[in-house]
Amino acid sequence: MLADLSDLAVAVPAALGAAASFGLTGAMQHEATWRVRERRALRPALLVDLAHQPLWLASLVANAAGIVLQWVALVTAPLVLVQPLLVTGLLFAVSFTSLMRRQPPDRVVLFGAALCAAGLAAFILIAEPTATRPPTLTLGSVLPLAAGLAGLLAVCLNLAAHRPGPVRTLALAVAAGVLYGVTAGMVKVTLQTLESGVAAMFTTWPIYVVAVCGPLGFLLNQNAFQAGIALAPALAVIIVLDPLVGIGIGILWLGERLRDGWPAVLGQVLALVVLSVGVVILSHRAPQVAAAQRREAR
Repeated sequence: MLADLSDLAVAVPAALGAAASFGLTGAMQHEATWRVRERRALRPALLVDLAHQPLWLASLVANAAGIVLQWVALVTAPLVLVQPLLVTGLLFAVSFTSLMRRQPPDRVVLFGAALCAAGLAAFILIAEPTATRPPTLTLGSVLPLAAGLAGLLAVCLNLAAHRPGPVRTLALAVAAGVLYGVTAGMVKVTLQTLESGVAAMFTTWPIYVVAVCGPLGFLLNQNAFQAGIALAPALAVIIVLDPLVGIGIGILWLGERLRDGWPAVLGQVLALVVLSVGVVILSHRAPQVAAAQRREAR
């Protein structure tokens, strides 16, 4: 049994509340980024522009509420239960976007969002990553994944700089998702060092990775929202990559393992296929619907 019923009575509503808050945050930030001048990737001036938008400032309040509710959920229930509920934030985001534009949600977009949420939730539930050994953050263990992620970020930023339209949106979303995933993994490592005291936290490198990757991921997140005419594809990519990169860090750096055996592996593969189909549907359908809605609104 994952948790006591009393814990579930707190964790499940808190996780769903967090998902709704994060969904509202995404919808508000996407709308706000379209009200300011378009900026190139990694230009902090975008955040300065957004700081003058009341809607964007309100989104920070919604995001803070989501973080508090997520913390409540995580301290009362395991991550493997909470994370699948949090990915429903994509469905909330699509719904809130439709409400803000006073137009009914497109059924195909909702279906794609549901596939993304269901696929990722199923993967996490089936994989159930667990720690099997102490973390081994040696140069040999860190370098391969770090180099791969750095290369992926470089490719994404190059595409974002030279390829406008959907390619730029997805490239920025991939970069943001990767940085969020790295941040989550390093936060976990940083929290482990607190056992030796707060001062010890600042003598290790993970805290400084968090300080760099977290703000950069947030800035690229806003860039992705501004570049994409539709919220759903960019948000889906970010929501998908955040936990998957975190799981990769857990496996390669923190000694975590996924469930093995052919039934579990088959289930994980099928879940990723469902997730991929959802992303493809959103990438094709959501921009068309959003463009039509914006033309009607003019």
